[in-house]
Amino acid sequence: MLTEPRSGRLAAWGNALLGGFVAPDDAALAIVGEDTSHRVAGLPGEDGPVGLTLALGRLRALGVGGLRVALPAPGHPLGLSGPPEFNARALEAEEAVVCRGAALGLVPEVHEVGPEGDAYVQVMWHCLPVREAPPADVPSLGQAERELAEALRDATEVLTRLDVAGSGPVSEAAVDAYRARAERGREALAPGYPGRAVRVLELAQRVGLLISVAYESGHGGAVSASEMGARALALRPVERTARRAQVAAYNAFVEERERG
Repeated sequence: MLTEPRSGRLAAWGNALLGGFVAPDDAALAIVGEDTSHRVAGLPGEDGPVGLTLALGRLRALGVGGLRVALPAPGHPLGLSGPPEFNARALEAEEAVVCRGAALGLVPEVHEVGPEGDAYVQVMWHCLPVREAPPADVPSLGQAERELAEALRDATEVLTRLDVAGSGPVSEAAVDAYRARAERGREALAPGYPGRAVRVLELAQRVGLLISVAYESGHGGAVSASEMGARALALRPVERTARRAQVAAYNAFVEERERG
């Protein structure tokens, strides 16, 4: 939850490009981020993998007017609409992008090459057919914001009840990671997104921080297996709410355009 999903970057900057807010090369550069390269395979009309700039242009030519995010987890097909083959690939990757205006979806396959700390990352997006139907379990921005406020209180109460330490090297590293992310997070959703979507995404990341602290502080044998199980059970609905809010934030661009 502390790191921006690749599907989020692709959807956010792809939407900014489709909406005329950024140039193609700028969108592609932002989507790649700290990775080495991104390519897209399986695009209709293309014989093999192509670069992001060409792929986004091809999607526009195929009628794509917006991109939505899916962040599924076992038992929770968040943002998906089928068919089963696409859902299975998205669930394995734990993320996907679904096109609006064409029955297509994109699932990332990530390859890391090289030693830890000096590896380079290549991403291949697989373009696959999807079912044109409402995505599963995606809230509106307003609903997500209300749910997140409650989830933040719940997460804090759970941490207090379970006596999770708010200090120590692991917790401090998590807090530092969040603060560093927040400093550059203002453009995470790309130009053209409503300010409310940025607020919802940042709050979802804040909730994700608390969840990470709760889990990480139990490592190293200080917490028993039964206590870790109780912690996971208590935090699972909070984590689910945060993922729903992330999807609502990334999809806000498309939802606003659909409302006219």
